[in-house]
Amino acid sequence: MKRKPLVFSLVREQSLFMTAIMALLSFLSVLTLGVALSVGSGVLRWNNQWELFATVQVTNADKYDTVKKIIEKNSEKIASANEISSQQMQDLMAPWVSGGSAIKNYLPKMWEIKFKSQSDLKSFGEQIENNARFLTHASALKSSTSAGWKMILIASFILTLMLGAIGFCICYIAQNTAMLHRRELEILNQVGASDGFVAKQMQIIVAKISAIATSIGFAAATPVLILINSTAHSARVGLMAMIGLSGFGWFMLILLPIAIVIFAIWITRRTTINILKNN
Repeated sequence: MKRKPLVFSLVREQSLFMTAIMALLSFLSVLTLGVALSVGSGVLRWNNQWELFATVQVTNADKYDTVKKIIEKNSEKIASANEISSQQMQDLMAPWVSGGSAIKNYLPKMWEIKFKSQSDLKSFGEQIENNARFLTHASALKSSTSAGWKMILIASFILTLMLGAIGFCICYIAQNTAMLHRRELEILNQVGASDGFVAKQMQIIVAKISAIATSIGFAAATPVLILINSTAHSARVGLMAMIGLSGFGWFMLILLPIAIVIFAIWITRRTTINILKNN
């Protein structure tokens, strides 16, 4: 079946400009979404890792035996309990506090406890709070988690700006093309061509350019994302070591270029029809 030629097309300079700018914006969009998904995955893993952990600190030596009995009494709620020795405490505090053996007189007795469930953690905390300081790891690391969510919000805002810029560029190209091909549009109107037919011509052009540009953007952003995640993993500890893209994350990244092409086609049709109605 012979393909019908397009009635008009973008000039070479327009095509190059639109392909370049959409490739750049697609690259930034994929990179931004990838970072947001990576950090989001890291925050979830971070929370899941520590949500059942808590630390018990006994600052009053007279309550040491009482706290120890409470821990033993709740053994069925505890997955593991590790009492931190004075020597371990000294090693932990050595970079910040000097004083050798005298430090022992000021360091609290501590346990690091992992509970079997959130309800067990909460129940134990209510029993121990009057005798010792009960600090969940989730609350202690809340600032790191909060920073992760803020990074996700910032990345989402940037992604929205990128999509808005893509829409603006397409509107500009459509308007400019309509001005360049005003004569062809007048002839099409005279022979009875519908607005939908003319809009379809523009949609085909933009779809081709968008598909090429988003493919370039995705191909360029993928190795950068892999590099960012591998660099973060080299930290080995902390929230940064947890970030990464899951299978679902890569699926979302693949869908983004497709969504950008569909968005570009929709914007083109809407802009072209509005131009035709106003002429």
